[in-house]
Amino acid sequence: MPGLFTRIKEFSRSPQGRRAIDSARRAAADPRRREQARRLLGRFRGRR
Repeated sequence: MPGLFTRIKEFSRSPQGRRAIDSARRAAADPRRREQARRLLGRFRGRR
């Protein structure tokens, strides 16, 4: 049974994984999405 990191590495090399990575990069470059992520992470951090 491959480990978690091996499975992640294999997924990132697959065509589906590459599409997911490209989509995440585009979302990270968008200022609105970046602010959305910052607010979401702030909510999670505030609950501790």
